[in-house]
Amino acid sequence: MTDARSAPAPEQPGSPSGPAARPAYPSLAEATRTWARIALLSFGGPAGQIAVMHRILVEEKRWIGDGRFLHALNFCMLLPGPEAQQLATYVGWLLHGTRGGLIAGILFVLPGAVAIMALSWLYVLFGDVGVVEALFFGLKAAILAIVLQAVVRIGSRALRNDAMRLLAVLSFVAIFAFDAPFPLIVLTAGLIGYLGARAGLPAFAATGGHGAVGGVHVDDAETLLGEEMARMPPRARRRALGAGAAALILWLVPVALLVLTLGRGNVFAEIALFFSKMAVVTFGGAYAVLAYVAQEAVGTYGWLRPGEMLDGLGMAETTPGPLIMVLQFVGFLGAFRDGGWDSALLAGTLGGLLTTWVTFAPCFAFIFLGAPYMERLRNNRALSAALSAVTASVVGVIVNLAIWFAIHVIWHEVRRFEAGPLSLELPVPGSIDWIAAALSVLALVAVFRFRLGMTTVLAGAAGLGILLHAAGVVA
Repeated sequence: MTDARSAPAPEQPGSPSGPAARPAYPSLAEATRTWARIALLSFGGPAGQIAVMHRILVEEKRWIGDGRFLHALNFCMLLPGPEAQQLATYVGWLLHGTRGGLIAGILFVLPGAVAIMALSWLYVLFGDVGVVEALFFGLKAAILAIVLQAVVRIGSRALRNDAMRLLAVLSFVAIFAFDAPFPLIVLTAGLIGYLGARAGLPAFAATGGHGAVGGVHVDDAETLLGEEMARMPPRARRRALGAGAAALILWLVPVALLVLTLGRGNVFAEIALFFSKMAVVTFGGAYAVLAYVAQEAVGTYGWLRPGEMLDGLGMAETTPGPLIMVLQFVGFLGAFRDGGWDSALLAGTLGGLLTTWVTFAPCFAFIFLGAPYMERLRNNRALSAALSAVTASVVGVIVNLAIWFAIHVIWHEVRRFEAGPLSLELPVPGSIDWIAAALSVLALVAVFRFRLGMTTVLAGAAGLGILLHAAGVVA
């Protein structure tokens, strides 16, 4: 790869411009080491992951400035999928073309995928051991507080007027009381936002997306890639589009083959279809999607129990990588139990890997296909308004997730009430678990009163669970 002050290499999307005194252009090997470092430090959900990337890429390396970083982040917000992973893929593409994007995107996912797979094995082998059960018992209480914190964080940014607040309320009612599918809620909210913006309604005026990310501001002109990206060479555009098309093929062809050869009733075909559908509606982050995944994976497919869904989220919260990696745990348990293989562990492993494949292959397709047209997409006000409406509706969906978690953490028994289209899961009052309730309250106080970090809260809750088991309070 050439130096930043010379002509770009053939695969480089654009050439930097501006002052000559800039960091030396990183080799692909140096960039790979940097992306691996970012991946290993990417805990704490998208906010924490984006902050890590900003600190390393903008403040430390100065490969990219604040303006371009936010520009790329807002573009990634327009796409379905985990925005932090897509941001890494996009910046990797900016630096080293298709190879750079693939390396950055894969490395961002890899540590979490390995960690969740290892934890999934341990879970099915030793999950009924007392101390392990106690650890997850504590984690479940903390997860409830973390989800409520996400509601407050997203709501403070998204619910900026009465129209957005109404969308959030209607979305909550639709999924909580009427079991409305999450994809339908997302598509309806997006359509409302799009049409509202096209009609010129002030409530649907697009916002600027993410605001400032880091505490230090770095001008684009002072960085490797400069203020403006040179016009993309036709060859770079063709390579990006070719990579996007290849990603689509590598995603869709295996899904089609599994369905055609195994049939719709096979667990691997169902995993491929279900999580492929999730991949194209994952607006609003992992918490929003989990509400629908829990609804379907627990209620419809029976792949896992409500408490196990919480255990999976606890794994994802405490390992590096996107929170959406919890889906790998869901796919693992689904294939482990319903695969019908002599080796359930092998079936589970393949089910988990299949879930990860159909979850992230679309992310690469969206980035590579959209990258050559980034400016046009980012400046489309109707699309930005649709995203804002979807984000508002997601607040209501995450509130539903928090209530679903609370019901299954704090009460032992849950009954379904149905009356016409109304369908509610309600706890049995006499089945309350007072220990779980107390741990949940302590976690809420730690998060909202003392503002402790996620890692501290999760570690403390897990430790309390183990101590209660040692004291004989928790079985």
